Amino acid sequence: MGRLFGTDGARGIANSELTCELTMQIGRAAALVLTKQTHRRPRFLIGMDTRVSSGMLEACMVAGLASVGADSILVGVVPTPAVAWLIGRMGADAGVMISASHNPCEYNGIKLFDKNGYKLPDQTEEEIESIVLDGNSEMPIPLGGDLGRVTRDEEALELYIKHITSTTDERFDGLHIALDCANGSAARTAEKLFRGLGAECHMLSDEPDGVNINLNCGSTHMEHLMQIVKLNGYDAGLAFDGDADRCLAVDRHGKLIDGDQIMAVLAKDLKVRGKLEHGTVVATVMSNIGFFHFGRNNGIAIEKTAVGDRYVLERMREAGYNIGGEQSGHIIFLDHATTGDGQLSGVQLLSCMKRQDKALHELAGEMEKYPQVLENAAVSGKIKTTWQTDPEIQRVIRDAERVLGDNGRILVRASGTEPLIRVMIEGKDQAAISDLAKEIAALIKSKDI
Repeated sequence: MGRLFGTDGARGIANSELTCELTMQIGRAAALVLTKQTHRRPRFLIGMDTRVSSGMLEACMVAGLASVGADSILVGVVPTPAVAWLIGRMGADAGVMISASHNPCEYNGIKLFDKNGYKLPDQTEEEIESIVLDGNSEMPIPLGGDLGRVTRDEEALELYIKHITSTTDERFDGLHIALDCANGSAARTAEKLFRGLGAECHMLSDEPDGVNINLNCGSTHMEHLMQIVKLNGYDAGLAFDGDADRCLAVDRHGKLIDGDQIMAVLAKDLKVRGKLEHGTVVATVMSNIGFFHFGRNNGIAIEKTAVGDRYVLERMREAGYNIGGEQSGHIIFLDHATTGDGQLSGVQLLSCMKRQDKALHELAGEMEKYPQVLENAAVSGKIKTTWQTDPEIQRVIRDAERVLGDNGRILVRASGTEPLIRVMIEGKDQAAISDLAKEIAALIKSKDI
């Protein structure tokens, strides 16, 4: 797999790149690194999504942990944010989520959380990675009663649903919504959560079979939800990804409401109620230019970070901000959670609709969304690390920036999880920015030797 950890944990094709052996090694190394200060038998809380490989990798993770004397608390199929929240509630020292998020079923991944429910910083992941790849630490070899134990907790999911319910004072009676669960973790929680708050729910993609996770459904495939909501005149549609840590929405006209627009609605609501810490939202460099204009027009400061919700979270914690997120729908509410939570985002969005007695399209329409195009240049050679210093590529980018002026922007970056260079351009003219993006992506691809 090369470097184990990308921007969102370790990820690869299950049983090929992310093997049983590697998963056991990660478990052993994580136990060693994450429980250094523990003066008792370490305890790991482990959750997973609905992929066919998740049970296999859960067993391997448990074996790795047990072999170095760490206990496992298994909570089964749950959303990623449930694992993060449950760690502290169940007295665990760390958490593991087995999921590849929005990726197809053949992929899987391992996300690690510390005792406070936060994703690990780069330096901690590098320490774990070093132990796995270099074998530079001597592992304990417990015997007999010193081996790790395994328990299952059947009430964990109910605790999580009650927690999300407690984050709003609003009732959703009278709201008719559609919920797309991506045949993933939200299939176990979303209907009970939103019906419990009074909403009338039409369920989509809530019958996981191990291989249909994210298959033409969920937050990466919004078309069906958009059609259903428009056809039936529902007040809103909410779509989650495979592990339910992100959420996108649809208004009653079938129009997509992305993470930038959701953040705009929520941030303004917090500001009006005097609850937006330091008057600031944290977003990434991929957020639409219209989001930054919205912030300026509403007296909301917006700080930018690198792409990845972990970097958004780091900045939020450093400065004491309470909301941040990504255009993709990862939104973090530090008042209620330590990581992105799609169902929490959905609850807060519907709460804004009820609180303000406005339709979703009215709330989201306050942010003008600029046309945006994204072209991916698939690369395998050294250009992935040298494009920033290539004179011709930089000249073409500068020329394009001059064409756009103040009415657009260009962002070129290497993907943190795939062998791609991403070219994103925003501007007033859809056709013009599309041509510019294709030109830059083609040039990068041509230099991939």
